[in-house]
Amino acid sequence: FNCVDRHAAATPERTALIWVGDEPGTYRHITYLELQREVGRMANVLRAQGVQRGDRVCVYLPMIPELAYVMLACARIGAVHSVVFAGFSAESLRQRIVDAGCKILLTANEGVRGGKVIPLKTTSDAAVDGLDLVERLLVVKRTETEVPMREGRDLWYSEEREKVRATCPVEWMDAEDPLFI
Repeated sequence: FNCVDRHAAATPERTALIWVGDEPGTYRHITYLELQREVGRMANVLRAQGVQRGDRVCVYLPMIPELAYVMLACARIGAVHSVVFAGFSAESLRQRIVDAGCKILLTANEGVRGGKVIPLKTTSDAAVDGLDLVERLLVVKRTETEVPMREGRDLWYSEEREKVRATCPVEWMDAEDPLFI
């Protein structure tokens, strides 16, 4: 509420985020109103996948707007997020998923950094292979590269996003409640 809603109410057209893509000259200005709607959608997608207050969500995304959306969405619904650097190996990712007790992993098909392509979905698959703890992989399409999707576990975020509303009520938390790991 404090990061998004109060600003969306007062100055909805004001820029909240400026995303700078890896490709030179690629910029995107995201207003507070857009941010509020995207955070609401992300929160509703997480809820649709069974994420509740106190659940752990692992975030293994490149520097794209969805990274901010998911962190704010977790705060909105009372879930605890764990951000893992998108350059980490499958074993490092797996270790952090297990340590945090994450039931959902958000990743992208690929990341792009410094002109290099990073196979995030492939790394994510290796990290969760044989790990029953992770119930869902939500995959953001960052590039046009197709990746294998495991039926019953992997979902395209863009498809799930279209199934939910853009508004999501705030889960009011106590000051001592955890926000991230």
